[in-house]
Amino acid sequence: MKTTIMHVGALALSLLASSVMAAVSPEEAAKLGTSLTPLGGEKAGNADGSIPEWTGGLQPGAAPVDANGFLGNPYESDKPLFTITKANVDQYKDKLTPGQLAMFQRYPQTYKIPVYPTRRSAAAPQAIYDAAKKSAVTTESINDGNGLKNFEQSHYYPFPIPKNGVEVVWNHEARYRGSNYTQVVAQATPQANGSYTIVEFRQDLGFPQAMPDVSLEKGANFLMYVKQEIVAPARLAGNVTLVHETLDQIKEPRLAWAYNAGQRRVRRAPQVAYDGPGTAADGMRTADNADMYNGAPDRYDWKLIGKQEMYVPYNSYKLWSPKVKYADILKPGHIDQDLARYELHRVWVVEGTVKPDERHIYAKRRFFVDEDTWAIVEADHYDGRGQLWRVGEGHQVLDYQQGASTYAAQALYDLIAGRYAVTGMTNEAKRSTQYGQKFSMNDFTPAALRNAGIR
Repeated sequence: MKTTIMHVGALALSLLASSVMAAVSPEEAAKLGTSLTPLGGEKAGNADGSIPEWTGGLQPGAAPVDANGFLGNPYESDKPLFTITKANVDQYKDKLTPGQLAMFQRYPQTYKIPVYPTRRSAAAPQAIYDAAKKSAVTTESINDGNGLKNFEQSHYYPFPIPKNGVEVVWNHEARYRGSNYTQVVAQATPQANGSYTIVEFRQDLGFPQAMPDVSLEKGANFLMYVKQEIVAPARLAGNVTLVHETLDQIKEPRLAWAYNAGQRRVRRAPQVAYDGPGTAADGMRTADNADMYNGAPDRYDWKLIGKQEMYVPYNSYKLWSPKVKYADILKPGHIDQDLARYELHRVWVVEGTVKPDERHIYAKRRFFVDEDTWAIVEADHYDGRGQLWRVGEGHQVLDYQQGASTYAAQALYDLIAGRYAVTGMTNEAKRSTQYGQKFSMNDFTPAALRNAGIR
């Protein structure tokens, strides 16, 4: 009997340890920067060389930067290796997502995928690599994966060597985005005939670790602070949203406020989360469609399906160029695919299924996450009937001056309505994203929200 009790006790301790020890061992973390890239991708290329070895990625000065700060295309001389169309799609379907295949069915005459040579451009500052390595051995998941513990010590990439699906999702949400910044971005939701109105936002992003008046203790449960003001069209201008994004949203839900310019009032905005409507998006996206996915992961059970080689949007500098106008991008049904660039990359595949006691308009969603940057580059969204409903494509670029992954544009296609939303375009902004902003908490309070919205 004493032996049995000892065995039960040992088992209990083992189970307890496994529930709290999400961090990897120092020996496993040592792979970062050796057999793995510093952020956790496979350093080696694939067997046939179509995915090359990672050798450090793009560095500052990789291409000319214009007078307004817009980055040039370091791969401008590249030509497509081939183009996938409805006529030849069956040859490549094993490397395409269900959403991409559905786009060929929905738009057989116009949707295409131009495939370019694979360039492993991903790079980040050494301090970010050091932070990822620290995260690997210190960060733990809590509340069934819905929060992070000890993450404030590193701030980025909590699980560079992930063991389950929710850890991959966290890497996307907590990836490096550069220092505090201000940018002007455009959104459009074209009708089926291609007509659209541009909605322009000015947005400020502040990170607690880069704000001197936010202590380590005070910022421990915060990922970022976001203030977003509509600046055009005139009928919407002056409306402002403020979000304090928390890490453990079970313990402390996302805090959000909205300032309505017409009423001149600041109100709490709990709808700015989950499947609440995206701002000024004509019902074409949800709040958690922003940045391809954002917010608490608690409404889904996340399954790690594994890694696959797939043709995904990558190095989309042509689409990002200030020489391209919004009218060049926005076409009936989908963006102009001649401006897009796809490459063969390894991606983590993660599937989220709504928990039985939760609700969301997307009953299931599947993410395809770039191994080198942890950015979601493709996303399939299914309705309650199990039907593929919306297809997301994140046209990723590396801001090589900052060493930060970002998007030239994010497109979300509604297969049923025949419409789509595009967010994050900066082509016609007067200047590029301004990094290094000296924000304080005073810039992210409800009072600041009111001041920003005064016209």
